[in-house]
Amino acid sequence: MTSHRRLARDYERQPGVAEEMARWAAIGQMARRLTRGRDATRQPAWTSQGPVS
Repeated sequence: MTSHRRLARDYERQPGVAEEMARWAAIGQMARRLTRGRDATRQPAWTSQGPVS
């Protein structure tokens, strides 16, 4: 959720607006996951030597 610029900091003055922004961000994230059409996979962790298997 912190990838959404307005949720990275507390910019909103009214708590209700902040709650709605978080709700819309969560809805968007769920919609992307549902429409992806494949199972979620994790990317391999990276080290200075390259990806870890």
